[in-house]
Amino acid sequence: MALDAITMSLLAAELDESLQGSRIDKIHQPSKDEVVFHMRKRDGNVKLLLSARSGSARLCLTNESFENPQTPPSFCMLLRKYLSGARFIGATSVEGERIIMLTFTATSEMGDTVNIDIAAELMGRYANLVIINGQGKIIDAMKRVDADASSVRQLLPGLTYKLPPNRDNPKFISQTQAVIDKVFTYNGTVDQAFLRCSQGMGPVVAREIAYLAQTGDSYADKLTEQQEQAVIDAAGKVRAYFDNPRYTVVYNQQGAPSEYSFLPLTQYEGLETKSFDSINRLLDEYYSEKDKAERLRQKGKDLHKLVQNLVERTTRKQIARKEELTQSTDNEKFRIYGELLTANLYQLEKGMKKVEVLNYYDNTTVTIPLDPKLSGNQNAQKYYKEYKRKQTAVKMLTMLIAQGEIELEYLQSVSYSVNNAANEAELMAIRSELHDAGYLKYYKNRDKRQKPQDFIRYTSSDGFLILVGRNNLQNDRLTMKTARGKDMWFHTKNAPGSHVVVMSEGMDIPLTTQNEAAMLAVHHSSRKGNAKVEVDYTFVKNIRKTNDLKPGMVIYDTYETAYIAADPAVIEKLEQTRK
Repeated sequence: MALDAITMSLLAAELDESLQGSRIDKIHQPSKDEVVFHMRKRDGNVKLLLSARSGSARLCLTNESFENPQTPPSFCMLLRKYLSGARFIGATSVEGERIIMLTFTATSEMGDTVNIDIAAELMGRYANLVIINGQGKIIDAMKRVDADASSVRQLLPGLTYKLPPNRDNPKFISQTQAVIDKVFTYNGTVDQAFLRCSQGMGPVVAREIAYLAQTGDSYADKLTEQQEQAVIDAAGKVRAYFDNPRYTVVYNQQGAPSEYSFLPLTQYEGLETKSFDSINRLLDEYYSEKDKAERLRQKGKDLHKLVQNLVERTTRKQIARKEELTQSTDNEKFRIYGELLTANLYQLEKGMKKVEVLNYYDNTTVTIPLDPKLSGNQNAQKYYKEYKRKQTAVKMLTMLIAQGEIELEYLQSVSYSVNNAANEAELMAIRSELHDAGYLKYYKNRDKRQKPQDFIRYTSSDGFLILVGRNNLQNDRLTMKTARGKDMWFHTKNAPGSHVVVMSEGMDIPLTTQNEAAMLAVHHSSRKGNAKVEVDYTFVKNIRKTNDLKPGMVIYDTYETAYIAADPAVIEKLEQTRK
């Protein structure tokens, strides 16, 4: 669901009222498509989010927390140059367009008072933020549009800002009757007619009118008088909600928000809905979780690609080594050839290409290929050398394959950590880990003052503290430094995942807590969602680590294995205690 022009006009009016008397205190750009203005007001500070991200473009007040990059992007620096300390003047929508103009008064470098506009163009995949000076000239755009990208409308510094070309359709809010008259001439369904014959209406509102009118698949230009009246009544009902909005979100069967509007959406019968008293609160809740995941995905994209390439490269190496080992395991044949040639030197003459001799190991006749350029003894030595070469190759390949399996297991655990990182701090920790392990050459920790993240903390139903590592380095710290002898350790068998430790405090750990810890080990592993998962568990005193082991990898000989099915109800209860 994208913001339509009707909802945006309500949003602009709400922002205009909410931001009066405010000034821009700070400006941040947490991702390439998002800007956050920290607005200072007498009755408290607020955050204004301007998002030009395709699929979730919006403008709203937000309570969301953002992780900002160490170095501000150039667009953020430009905004700071022109708008730091600027006073908010007003927010207005462009009728029929998905554009809101934010107007500020700022002080120029020369000390003059100037007006600066921000055009928030929230038009789906064409969403953009444009900075405009007091003369209507573009200072810059978040996404520059040149003549190659659009021959109709360019957004480049120095050009005059122009609105998008108008379709010349009537606007539903201010020209309701004109829209209805045009709808009844359209050769298509009623919802299609409202979309094609009005400017600024979104698909959800058009479908709601058709649903309220109960026109089904009837074409708008072939409606009966009774159906036409039903459409007129439905349109009037929807129009009335513009003056007295009831902001509504509809949740799908999985409990995720799927649609929203400024009116109740009766077309989604049987689905859960939730009402809001503010369009800002609605937008903040609707998009926040979705955007958090997308923001993190963007920031971890390079890291995910690096780890994926490392896993693929190591896998290819392992396949090649195993194939070479298979070809080298017939080395015993070359030793026998060398011995048989040495025992039959009297039969060999230079120039021979092969010889048949008795194999005294199994009393069979064997044909041995010869190099005609070599003497009999030289041919025998050649086979001895080949035997020793392959024997050495078998030893080396066996060792390299064993090392490769360990490396592959480690990289898969890193891949799991990257895919399940909850914030940028966790991604930074993984980058640091890969740098220390020699996989990432050019990483530099820019903030050495940053404290390491704490473990994930749960409280069992028996009151025991359960700690969970967020990544391999935390797993090492948790198991080898934080935990003590009789604390109990859990980990999914032969699968990437977190170390889970129940802190015993010198007491016996009840079976209920052990089961909960085992479920958490499954929940924080690549086996999450599987029906039954093997989980190894033992006392921490039975775990050791040697210097050659990679981060997150440990050795344990004394342990037990349980088959665990993670109960969603138990996990949900534990999540309520998470810190």
